[in-house]
Amino acid sequence: MIRSADIREWRNHEVIDEKQRRIGMLESVYVDTATDEPAMATIRTGLPTRHRLVFVPLDDVVLGPGYVKVSYSKSQVRNAPSIGTDDVLPAEQEAEIFKHYGLAYQPGAGGERQLARR
Repeated sequence: MIRSADIREWRNHEVIDEKQRRIGMLESVYVDTATDEPAMATIRTGLPTRHRLVFVPLDDVVLGPGYVKVSYSKSQVRNAPSIGTDDVLPAEQEAEIFKHYGLAYQPGAGGERQLARR
């Protein structure tokens, strides 16, 4: 698991899937607002002139020298909800990301967001 203190060290590392296929570069990490633990990452994918950021959960992530290995397939990650490289994740889109990966979405008791960018 990526600890909060290590987040900056892993930015711009290559992200690979469970079969060692390259997905893209780790752009940023989002923490769970209830625990402050890393929960999701955005991966920069696409053509150089048409980059986008796709979301992937960080459960069962493996860190290696120069890479971050996620436990999801390249195709599942590439088809995940995305945002533009200069965009902010809209609150209404959070639930879609969790649903895409079959994960439970639990906003705060007062409707607070579950994810916060670090």
